[in-house]
Amino acid sequence: MNLTLSEETLNKETQLIELIKSYKKVLVAFSGGVDSTYLLAIAHEALGQNCQAVFACGPMVSAQEQTSALNLAQMYNFPVKVIDINVMELQAFRDNPPDRCYFCKKELFATFLSVGKRMGYTTLIEGTNASDNHDYRPGRKALKELKIISPLLEVGLKKEEIRALSRCRNLLTWDKPSMACLASRVPYGDMITLELLTRIAQAEALLNSLGFNECRLRVHQDIARIEIPIQAFTSLIQKHTEIVTAIKKLGFRFVTLDLEGLRSGSLNPDQKDD
Repeated sequence: MNLTLSEETLNKETQLIELIKSYKKVLVAFSGGVDSTYLLAIAHEALGQNCQAVFACGPMVSAQEQTSALNLAQMYNFPVKVIDINVMELQAFRDNPPDRCYFCKKELFATFLSVGKRMGYTTLIEGTNASDNHDYRPGRKALKELKIISPLLEVGLKKEEIRALSRCRNLLTWDKPSMACLASRVPYGDMITLELLTRIAQAEALLNSLGFNECRLRVHQDIARIEIPIQAFTSLIQKHTEIVTAIKKLGFRFVTLDLEGLRSGSLNPDQKDD
């Protein structure tokens, strides 16, 4: 991981700060991930009390991630409003088509806009960055339709630059593994249920507790397919009995290790990143 801070990167951050200042007052979509935490830190520094974050709480995010994000906000004194959003009420989310993310993002950000308007915020920003341009992200269409602003993308900041700038600002998220909605563990076309998302979250929490902080548990009917970095294979094999026993207790018949290792978005069309 190259975390060198070049003059170009520092200039991009300066542009970002000036861009956010030009908004005067912003609502920030916050998830607790690398990008949104950095964006919120910059906005909070630039605008002070004219910056407000919103966090979506729902079955698409594990309880572990929710707790981590809110603890992070409290640590840095970021003002965050938690909004409960039950995506399971969306038929398009449950049906899980290839553009599922579009429908979910549309619901989430339309809700953010509505809440923000009542609070006096009309400008909503979020953390898409320049590296995301090469990913499969149907949710971007929803953001464009709702006129959501992506400042990191506008100034051209890439993921590794954001990590480097986050480390410089002592943000604990600088080396945090990439996050994704729990629904991304389910192949498109397979029905998503609350019970299934809960089981996935529980299995990944188990893996996290055993030291596998970077992991995905992809679900293929009764098969649980574990993705972890290749360098962590030996450690997992040493703990395989405990892992298999625990994951089978969650209702899976087979527990497998994907020999290709961890790939973000391995279930996406053409296996592009999510």
